Amino acid sequence: MRHQRNPDASSAAPDVRFPNVRGRQPWRVTIRHIATAIAIAAASGQAAETTAPASPLAIVASRDGGKLFVACATRGEVAVLDSAGNLTQTLKVPGSPSGLAVSPDGTRMAITCAAPQSTVCIVDLARLEIVARLPAGHSTFAPVFSSDGRTLYACNRFNHEVAVFDLNARKQVARIAVEREPIAAALTPDGRLLFVANHLHNGPASAEQVAAGVSVIDTGTRRVVKTIRLPNGSGLLLGVAITPDGRHAAITHNLSRFNLPTTQVERGWMNTAALTLIDVAKLGVINTVLLDNVESGAANPWAAAFTADAKRLLITHAGTHELSVIDYPALVAKLSQLPDALAAGQTPDYTRVSNVRADVPNDLAFLVGLRQRIKLNGNGPRSLAISGETAWVPGYFSDSIDKVDLSAPGCRPESIAVGPRVPMSAIRRGEMAFNDATLCFQTWQSCATCHSYDARVDALNWDLLNDGIGSPKNAKSLLWSHRTPPAMSTGVRDRAETAVRSGIRYILFAVLPPEIPSALDAYLGSLMPAPSPYLEKGALSKSALRGKQLFEDTAVGCAKCHPPGLFTDLQSYDVGTRQRADGAGTNFDTPTLVELWRSGPFLHDGSAATIRDVFRPHNRQDKHGATSQLTEQQIDDLATYVLSL
Repeated sequence: MRHQRNPDASSAAPDVRFPNVRGRQPWRVTIRHIATAIAIAAASGQAAETTAPASPLAIVASRDGGKLFVACATRGEVAVLDSAGNLTQTLKVPGSPSGLAVSPDGTRMAITCAAPQSTVCIVDLARLEIVARLPAGHSTFAPVFSSDGRTLYACNRFNHEVAVFDLNARKQVARIAVEREPIAAALTPDGRLLFVANHLHNGPASAEQVAAGVSVIDTGTRRVVKTIRLPNGSGLLLGVAITPDGRHAAITHNLSRFNLPTTQVERGWMNTAALTLIDVAKLGVINTVLLDNVESGAANPWAAAFTADAKRLLITHAGTHELSVIDYPALVAKLSQLPDALAAGQTPDYTRVSNVRADVPNDLAFLVGLRQRIKLNGNGPRSLAISGETAWVPGYFSDSIDKVDLSAPGCRPESIAVGPRVPMSAIRRGEMAFNDATLCFQTWQSCATCHSYDARVDALNWDLLNDGIGSPKNAKSLLWSHRTPPAMSTGVRDRAETAVRSGIRYILFAVLPPEIPSALDAYLGSLMPAPSPYLEKGALSKSALRGKQLFEDTAVGCAKCHPPGLFTDLQSYDVGTRQRADGAGTNFDTPTLVELWRSGPFLHDGSAATIRDVFRPHNRQDKHGATSQLTEQQIDDLATYVLSL
């Protein structure tokens, strides 16, 4: 089933989606689609070098529904559209806009501009003018106004905290620590609780239970009152929504079956797309529902939103370019009808998967009859806004917005372009392919499903087939993978290019034309490290400077295998971390230490939750540098330096 354009949309965005090569589609269709994308990019000439794509990352509607505000992430601006989808104005912002929120009274808008030192802009909507610029933390997302509009909350992703701003005083007044990489947030209607989605888990990947959680902040005390752990394998959280009555919270995330060897992808064997519902009053999980179908994954769920009457829950699927429209009252009713356990002597109904509540997270047919799964025209929907009976869904890679009339039969999307159309560079085509689950057999996953949308980590161990079954390895960041051969923890791939093509065959279970892995190489090769949050004003702290001396001290020996520059000597060693499953004689590739601060957990098996754990207790033989004789302060200094790279 290939992507279909809307023939009635006069301003439809170009079809930039990679072909759906599930199953055994003819090669001529695949190559024609790829060739068209390449031809469009080549025809741009110099224009492609001087004009940035829009990359609509966030969208919000004005309170009266008369305007739409769209955060154009790679263009450094917010586009303003009227209710018909016509571009009327643009507002330049100081950085990459990552999140939008309109105040309860509709007079102001908050824009988070993500950067190592982010900025939160407060905009007077009557004049469309920035009236305040508030300094924020590292990579700020998800602005949320308080119920009275006097306070703003925002997620400082790589500081692992939520910032609190007093908008009357125009300053930050508090920082609330949460678990790891807060990336989305939503406030209950009474303003009492803020639900924060942590993108990744923060413990070792070798534990039996590995799952990210939702931090719940009491806005009165400004403290985390509970972290709600999601089911085992839950990660890559991206969306949070609260029902209009404040009873439930909805969380979108990936549900990984990481305990299984990666011998197939059918029926969600490796990854499933999930929705977890939380009881707000009890601060506990109601249940986790799969968003896939039996033979069709709904990969990379992202944004979630309820209609004003709470009759529908909408979810975007950034990997399969779809919108799920769920009958929410019917879903809640179906969940409530399931018992915790069957009565004594009761025989299960073998015609269905879910007989008790614990069955639901494994039931690929639970939403049958409760959900419409709408194919969008755009590519990579990462956000959505609802205004009345209309849903607006931006396509990150197609620079377009799908307008979906929820009251119309079939909910057929109409496509609207966001600004001028910009042909794709090879790098952007590769980024699009990296996030595109339609390249996978039965659309279960994309590269981003195990490396997040930015090609780093999901913080899980995976039992890949490249080194035999039964020896799981922690997912590595792909930053500088093309500069630091060999690839994989044990160096079984001679270089990253080989690993890319093996991943397509043995992880996506697909056969793709060579243009796609070449585009992936271009994207991955272009990745650059972000400055560390451990730096102070862009420089090493006093502790890190002391750690640098220890790192370079030949008696400690860190720099021998991690020399400055790439911070790897590209060799493999026995570093004393072999497990029984690894086999005798297994050595491990020396990874780059650049951007180590965001790639935990550490070691090939993810057994070290922190870099300090790598030095102690996971270095008893001093094969990972002579750290056993260092003082606690020296260990702290050394860790601070390594985390500053």
